[in-house]
Amino acid sequence: MNRRVLYLVGTLLLLAFAGYAFTSFQSQLTPYVSFADAQRGVHRTLQVAGGLVKGSSSYGDGALSFTIREPKTDATMRVRYSGVKPANFEDALSVVAIGRWSPSERLLEADKLLVKCPSKYQGVKPEEKTYG
Repeated sequence: MNRRVLYLVGTLLLLAFAGYAFTSFQSQLTPYVSFADAQRGVHRTLQVAGGLVKGSSSYGDGALSFTIREPKTDATMRVRYSGVKPANFEDALSVVAIGRWSPSERLLEADKLLVKCPSKYQGVKPEEKTYG
């Protein structure tokens, strides 16, 4: 075989692999979006972050429902998470919900939750140890 043909075939294979890898990687991305963008993103997995509205959570029938507030716009969004309620959920400062927007129910159906709680060690100075 001609050397030029081998280089051409090799280049085409590399380009095909690079194109496949790029499209596969892009479909796995889960971007952070605003509440307004989340409500437009039908059938796409996305992440929204917001502060937990105190007293808005309820847990029953294996589902946790709560409201989060977007800090910049002060908009709110209802979230439903089907899974075990995180132990430290009520102490949460902010929540990241990963899931899909349900236009019929006007809420985010979360598959995963990331809960940010105040650290029990925050603001505590380490004890000074004396050896003697």
